[in-house]
Amino acid sequence: MSFTPAKWPRKLRSQSWFAGTSRDSIYHRGWLKNQGYPHDLFDGRPVIGILNTWSELTPCNGIHMKELAEKVKAGIWEAGGFPVEVPVFSASENTFRPTAMMFRNLGALAVEETVRGQPMDGCVLLVGCDKTTPSLMMGVASVDIPAIVVTGGPMLNGHYKQQRVGSGTHLWKFSEAVKAGEMTQEEFVEAEASMSRSTGTCNTMGTASTMASMAEALGMALSGNAAIPAVDSRRRVIAQLSGRRIVQMVKDDMKPSNIMTKDAFENAIRTNAAIGGSTNAVIHLLAMAGRCGIDLTLEDWDRCGRDIPTIVNLMPSGDYLMEEFFYAGGLPVVLKRLGEAGLLHNDAVTVSGESIWDEVKDVVNHNEDVILPADKALNQSGGIVVVKGNLAPKGAVLKPSAATPALMQHRGRAVVFEDIDDYKAKINDPDLDIDETCVMVLKNCGPKGYPGMAEVGNMGLPPKVLKKGITDMVRISDARMSGTAYGTVVLHTSPEAAAGGPLAVIRNGDMIELDVANRRLHVDISDEEMTARLAEWVPTHEQPESGYAWLHQHHVQGADTGADFDFLKGCRGSAVGKDSH
Repeated sequence: MSFTPAKWPRKLRSQSWFAGTSRDSIYHRGWLKNQGYPHDLFDGRPVIGILNTWSELTPCNGIHMKELAEKVKAGIWEAGGFPVEVPVFSASENTFRPTAMMFRNLGALAVEETVRGQPMDGCVLLVGCDKTTPSLMMGVASVDIPAIVVTGGPMLNGHYKQQRVGSGTHLWKFSEAVKAGEMTQEEFVEAEASMSRSTGTCNTMGTASTMASMAEALGMALSGNAAIPAVDSRRRVIAQLSGRRIVQMVKDDMKPSNIMTKDAFENAIRTNAAIGGSTNAVIHLLAMAGRCGIDLTLEDWDRCGRDIPTIVNLMPSGDYLMEEFFYAGGLPVVLKRLGEAGLLHNDAVTVSGESIWDEVKDVVNHNEDVILPADKALNQSGGIVVVKGNLAPKGAVLKPSAATPALMQHRGRAVVFEDIDDYKAKINDPDLDIDETCVMVLKNCGPKGYPGMAEVGNMGLPPKVLKKGITDMVRISDARMSGTAYGTVVLHTSPEAAAGGPLAVIRNGDMIELDVANRRLHVDISDEEMTARLAEWVPTHEQPESGYAWLHQHHVQGADTGADFDFLKGCRGSAVGKDSH
C-alpha cells in the first residue's frame, strides 16, 4: 500500500514525524502501530494530543476526566483527526506539599516540552484543579500550537443541616466555629461528608471555578464550559464538541497567540471582578501573559477591575454555588452583561472562530438571585484591588467582594508571625497580645519563602477574638489564600519577606494603615528607619542544595509578575531539533 498524505491547507507538523517512506518515518509510524492503528491514520490527518491531568491523587481531576477524554476522542474521530491521550503532570492543592503552587511551573515546563517534542498538531487541555489549568495553558502558550481547554467541572452542591455547604468555604467557617465553641468536633467530622459529595472541582467560586471562567473569558474554551457540573451529561457533550472543534482549529492554524491577546486578558480581568473570582487568578494570568509575550501588570488589574460590580452571588462572596450558577446561565450571562455595559472587548476572538460577543449576545439569565442586576451587586467595585506603599512597594492584592466593608480603611497595631510555624505555635495561646483592632502580619510565605507561596494568607483568627463573635480582622502576608476563603486579607505582598522586602522587617507594635479607597498600604515608620532595618536584615529561611527545590528558589520571580521562572518567559515556538534516529 502506498503512503500518500491527505490534502490539507498546509503541511501538518506531525508529518515531519510520519510522512514518507524513510527509515525515520517508518520508525515513528511502526512503533505506534503496536497499538493497533491502521496505516491510513498516518495519511496526513491532524494528530491531536489530549493532555489529561487525571490522577487519583488530584481529587478534583477524578475518574470523570478519563470519561471526558473518551468523549473528546469521539469528537476528534468524527472530525477526521487522530486522537492520542497523553498523561501530563498533575498537581493538586489538596494533597501536594509543601504547596501545589510550587509545582505549577514544573507542570508548565513538562507540558511545554511534551507538546514540543512529540508529533502533535493541536491539543485539548483536560484540566480541573487550581494549578492544572494555568500550568497547561502556560505550557501551550509557550509552544503556540492550536489548543482548546476542557475543564472537568465543579462538584454538586453540598448540604448539611439544611444549609448549602461550599467546598473550602465551609471548611474555614466550620473550623472557626469549632474554635469559637459554636460547633463540636464531632459535628465538624459529620459535615465533612457533605463537602465533596461528587467528583469535580470546588463547587464555590474558588480558584478552580475562577480559572475555568478565566479560560472561557480568554476565549480558550467553548462558550458555557466553565460552570457545567462534572457529573452533568452536558459536560460530556461539550467535551465531544471540543474534540470536533480542535480539528478545525488545526486546519485554520488558530493558535493561542491569536486568541490570548491583551484585549482577551482585559476581558478576563473584568470577568474576574464580575464573578468575585479568586485572587489566585492574578498570579496565574500574569504568568500566562508572560508566556504570550504580553505586557500585563498589576496596574492593569486595578485599572480594568476597579469599577466592575460583582454580580455573581456565589460563595465565598455570596450565597449560592456553581450548580445554581450553571442553571442560571453560567458565564455567558456575565459576559453578556459586561458587553452590554461597554466593559468587554466584544470583538475578541474565541476558539469557536466567532467573537466573544457573538457567542453570548442571545443568552438569557434564568435566575436573578444568582446572577444579580448591576444595581443589586454584592459590591459595586468588585475587582481585585492593588494596594501599594512603603510596606508593599511592588504591590499587594485584596479581594473586596470577600472583605468586610468596615475594615477597608483601618489602622492597627501589628502582631507579627515570622513564618507559618510561628503562627501555629502562637495563635491559640490565650496570652497572645492581640485583639480585633490589631493587624495580623505573616512573613516568609511567598514564592521563595514557604517555598512555593502556600495558601496560608487567610490566617484563622485567635480563639480569644472568635469567642467575642468577631469573624474578621485585617491580615497581611506575602502568601496566597484559597479562592474559597474570605476576609479582609491582603496577599502577595511584594517584594516578599524572603527576598528582603519591607515585610521582612515589620515588628510587633508597628502601626499599619490599610486604605483600600486610596490604594494604600503603609507602616508608620520613617524612610530612614525602614532603610536601617533593611540594612540589618539577614535571610532566615533554609536554602535547598539540590533538586527541583533548588531550581525553584534560584529562578522563581515575584508574585507581582506571576511567580513564573525567569527562563520560561515568552513563547519559544514548536520547532524541534533534527530527528536522531
